[in-house]
Formats: sequence, C-alpha cells, structure tokens
Amino acid sequence: MPDTPIHNIAGKKSVGIIGAGFAGMAAGAILAGEGHDVTVFEKNDTIGGRARTFSEKGFTFDMGPSWYWMPDVYERFFERFGRSTADLYQLRQLDPGFAVIFEDNAAIDIPADFEELCLLFEQIETGAAEKLRRFIADGEFKYRVGMDDMVYKPGHSITEFLSLRLFGQALQLQLFSSFSKHARRFFKDQRLLALIEFPVLFLGAMPRDTPALYSLMNYSGLKQGTFYPMGGFGKVADTFQYIARQAGVQFRTSQAVEKLETAGGRVKHIHTAGRSVQIDAVIGSADYRHIEQALLTPGERQYEDSYWQERTFAPSCLLFYLGVDKRIAKLRHHNLFFDQDFGLHSEEIYKDKKWPTAPLFYVCCPSVTDPSVAPEGHENLFVLMPIATGLPDPEPIREHYYQLLMDRLEKFAGETIRDRVVFKRSYCVSDFKNDYNAYQGNAYGLANTLRQTAIFKPKLKSPKVNNLFFAGQLTVPGPGVPPAIISGTIAAHEVLKYLNSQL
Repeated sequence: MPDTPIHNIAGKKSVGIIGAGFAGMAAGAILAGEGHDVTVFEKNDTIGGRARTFSEKGFTFDMGPSWYWMPDVYERFFERFGRSTADLYQLRQLDPGFAVIFEDNAAIDIPADFEELCLLFEQIETGAAEKLRRFIADGEFKYRVGMDDMVYKPGHSITEFLSLRLFGQALQLQLFSSFSKHARRFFKDQRLLALIEFPVLFLGAMPRDTPALYSLMNYSGLKQGTFYPMGGFGKVADTFQYIARQAGVQFRTSQAVEKLETAGGRVKHIHTAGRSVQIDAVIGSADYRHIEQALLTPGERQYEDSYWQERTFAPSCLLFYLGVDKRIAKLRHHNLFFDQDFGLHSEEIYKDKKWPTAPLFYVCCPSVTDPSVAPEGHENLFVLMPIATGLPDPEPIREHYYQLLMDRLEKFAGETIRDRVVFKRSYCVSDFKNDYNAYQGNAYGLANTLRQTAIFKPKLKSPKVNNLFFAGQLTVPGPGVPPAIISGTIAAHEVLKYLNSQL
C-alpha cells in the first residue's frame, strides 16, 4: 500500500502513538486537542492495554487494574477537556476500603473514615493512632510536593529538580531513606506494618529498597480513600477513548507496529501489516524495550539487553478470573491475604526469582459493589498472586497454585467455592509477553527503587531518534494507572515542544 499521510492542513502535524493503554490514550487526547492529527496503533483487538476487559457467561472481568487511588489525577486530566469525573462515570468510595487477612484467618476491615482508622490502629498498638496521623501527614506533604512539583517533570536531567524550593524540601521527601525503616519509626506491630507496606510489595520493590518518598501512596489509599468506578476499570478505559475520539484521535486496533522507518535521525514512517504511514513524531507507549529492540536498528537503540537485565522489575503475577454461581459472604471488594510470611515472599520475588513457597495473594470481588459484573446471585472473582518476572508458567504450575490459593480462600470463607466455579481463566507471565510484548512478562513495569526513580528511569525522549518519545510504566513516573496518565501527559507536552520547534 502506498504511503498514507495523516496530515494535510498547514501547521497540522501527524503523530503516531504505539499502544492504546492509559498513557497512549492520554497523550493522544492532548495532542489532538492541540490541533494535531493523531493515530493510535494497538496490536490487540480492544483498547485499554492492561485495563482491557472480557465477558463470559454473563460475567465481565477487568483484566488488570482494580485499585482506584489518587482520584485527583483523573480529575485533573478530565478538567483540561472541560469535563469532570462525575460527568463520565459513577465513582463510589468503598467502605471498608479493603480487608487484610492475617494468620488464623483474622480479618481487619480498613474503614473509609480516617478517624475510625486511627481508632483501629490504637486498638492494635497503643499510641498508634497519633503515630498514624503523623505518618499520613508526612505522606500528604510528599503527595502534595510530588503532584505539584515533581511528578509532571520529564526526568531529562537533575537540573529539573534544582529549584531552591525543591532543594529545601529534598530531605523531607526522604528520597534517600528506606520505606521499611521509615514505617518502623512509627509502628511495631507486624499487622500494621503489613498494612502500610503492601502497596510497595504489589507495585514496587522490597520495602527496604524503596524510598520513603512512597509513603505518599499510604496517604492516597488511607486518607483520600479507595474508590471503584461503577462498571469496572474498563469503564475508565472507555472514557479515555471517548475523550480521545472527541478530540479527534483515530484508533487502529489489531494493527501491530512492525517497524519504525527512520531517515536523518528521525522516524519518517510507521509500518504495520500492509501499510506505511508518514509521521512527524512518535510516542511509544507500549513496552519500551520491545519498541527499541524490535522496531529500531541496533544503532538507533538507547538501551541494549544488558541494561534491561540489570533493572529491578516490579512483580509479574499469576491471575485467575473466576465466575462463581453463588455469593460468598465473608469477602469484601478488596481482600489482601497476608496470612503468610511477607518477607519470604518478597525475597522470592525480588532476590531468589523463584515460584513462591507460601505466597501472599489478593482477591478482588467487584460483584460485592457492582451487580453489573456478574449474573444475579453470582460472584465475580479476580485472584492475583505476585511472582517474579521471567518465570516459566506451564499449566501444571498454574493449576498447583490455583489449588493452593483456593485452599486458603475457602478456609477463610468457611465454605466451598471450587465446586461452584462456572468459569475459570488463568493469566500469567507468558500471556503478558504475548499480549503486551512485556519484557520478561512484567505486569507493572520497573520497581520504584531509588536508582530507578525520576531521572534514573529510562529516558522519555530518545537521544538517537529525534522525534521518538516514550510513555508508560517503563519510563517516568512509574507503574500504576495514575502514573500512566501522568506519563502520557508529560510525553504529549514534550512532543508539542518538539513540533513547535519545527515550525
């Protein structure tokens, strides 16, 4: 097929975006809103990236994200298009926000009301109420500074963070302090520490290797609250696509990008099966390593495989999507099973890189909140076990852990569940590789260690291909849906600077 220019209006430029996850859709909406022709190329047949959904036997399953934290990030994005979250989908605050299950199946509900949470901490550990207030106040400070001054920076160099104000706040942000040590200055009870540290294990690195800066996540989860978008995260992904389309973005699904053709140090054409598209700038919001290794020539790559092999990745995971033909009384919307050794599981994810001996796991039961995701009288379950990246995941291993996790889930629930499962699907390392070209089957991107924060993450702009930019979980600011939205926003602004410089 001959070249297909996307732009034909003077001053209007063509931008190609690889990947229709949150980062790609956010970037596309902003660029199209500024008058440019934007096309998003997506290898899968549906949009959303890891936030895709599927439906079977009357159940609708979110395939990936399930925690809605940092609601202000979504709101800030929608506001730039003259909309608000309330215009677009119904957001419900969960109460309890989540439950944590410890040894002997003792469950602790985490209340939505912060003062109730302080009382709960005090019941577990004398003096912990006031310590929690101070811990969360510290997290709120980091959150405000992070959101206002740090997280929307592109991470090109250290000079971005050398303003007098930021320099004076550096010690308070605790970029060079351990999250684990920071938490232990406030709390001693192992249950409270597990509650505080769980976002780090599931989305980051070992607590001892994570900067204390990330207590900002505790502020978001415990003070701002845990929310749920009615209809599921697929509804949020659909909303981002809607906003992007309203701005003028074109989506081309089932079109994997096969090559970035360059000349003179710039991408000139994007090649998909049977099509060559003329382009002025590209944002790669798919897997960073895949884009460089598969779509560019060796001389155009910024990072070789040795670089990626040396990175610390956040976990991959083994997932089970289950449809159950009865209700399960003891389950909350979010259920964290910390009934085994937190430290051992962490070591086996990040250090030993092996299938876990006695894993922690997470069960999401959105049908507790949302009747639309399961037939009446049924339950929709999403079971997640964090694991190391790169592990072999044949069916016998998946089934072994299914039985192990269900043993513990049924013990907690006090009732049988397996014999009432009417739909079951697993998803693991090889699926992340096949569906997302994810390096070593990573699920969340790079861990938030000090050496992989801000300017130490893979660069948002290619130094070798002048009009190639990156967004998503392998560049700034990091893993999670709100960071992906922010990443797409940053990338779009950098592309706008570049395009304006070409006029």
